[in-house]
Amino acid sequence: MRVVVIPDTFKGSLLATHAATIISSALRHVGLSARPVPIASGGEGTVDCMLLAAGGFLREDTVLGPYRDEVTAYRAILHDGTAVVELAQAAGLALTEGRTDVELATTYGVGQQILAAAREEAEEIIIGLGGSATNDGGCGAAAACGMRFLDAAGKPFLPVGKTLKKIAAIDPDGFYDVVADCEIVAMCDVTNPLIGPTGAAHVFGPQKGADPATVELLDEGLTHLAELIDRDLGYQVASLEGAGAAGGVGAGVVAFFGGRLERGIEVVLDFVRFDELLAAADAVVTGEGSFDVLSLTGKAVEGIARRARHYGVPVHVLAGRVDEHILAEAKEMGIASATAITPDDMSTGEAVARSAEMLDLAARKLARRLLGQ
Repeated sequence: MRVVVIPDTFKGSLLATHAATIISSALRHVGLSARPVPIASGGEGTVDCMLLAAGGFLREDTVLGPYRDEVTAYRAILHDGTAVVELAQAAGLALTEGRTDVELATTYGVGQQILAAAREEAEEIIIGLGGSATNDGGCGAAAACGMRFLDAAGKPFLPVGKTLKKIAAIDPDGFYDVVADCEIVAMCDVTNPLIGPTGAAHVFGPQKGADPATVELLDEGLTHLAELIDRDLGYQVASLEGAGAAGGVGAGVVAFFGGRLERGIEVVLDFVRFDELLAAADAVVTGEGSFDVLSLTGKAVEGIARRARHYGVPVHVLAGRVDEHILAEAKEMGIASATAITPDDMSTGEAVARSAEMLDLAARKLARRLLGQ
């Protein structure tokens, strides 16, 4: 039996690369043929996974982090010359060291990486938008690439979430041609608009530490930014699907960089030639930290299941936790089984600490089941 092993990251415990290795080894131990294909759909691990899928090399950049301290960020240069930038490397939550003042965070370092890739003659730049610590609408990234944001006195400044309302005009004349000439694609797995109750500030702000008053401040700032983008750049991004990704960077990719938003999982599946793998597969095993209702609405597992169903290949999910209320719907999507690798009574701390062990055991049990043992 030929099995494609294509897990996402088990957030907080296992990167996709590690999970794929564990599952594949377990399946082979029981007697199955396993092809590991680790993925990441825009968040943590995207650079590593794209390198493994397509081949290439890493570039190391020293850039500004979310709070303007210097950080080391890595990007991938794939064999075909495409550059991959992972927003979380320069503006991710993991870099905040416990700070919760999202209104002061910037994406400037992300723009520095984009500019570096463009100057190395990358014709296409893929940006993973997951795991951001920011809510600046992508203004920081744009400023690093020459876009000017002017205050009421006509002086340029670097806007952050707290100061978006101070922007009086957006001047694109200084935007670097070398960046404008690149094709830019953002991997975006959320459909949230830029503003409003389901927008960047209200939905994702609290996850980054924003209290209710700060959420309102951020939403007002993004609303003002959307109005200026419409007036000065001619883009209408307020209700654009996916514009709210990464604190509004989704909107910035479109309006400032002239790029486009694509579902992250679709970008990755195309890169790894998943359809070709499915044509020769008998089963697919995927996984993630929590298999819940969100898993069926645009995340990696849903994208994998949708393609596998087209080829009539059953999908089996191994997850840290499984919401049994969605199993009927999951089955209709082509997911043959969903197994929790940890017992219900196991604490989160223990589950994280023993995640590799528990995943190995669950994968071996699944393999025996697939073989009818």
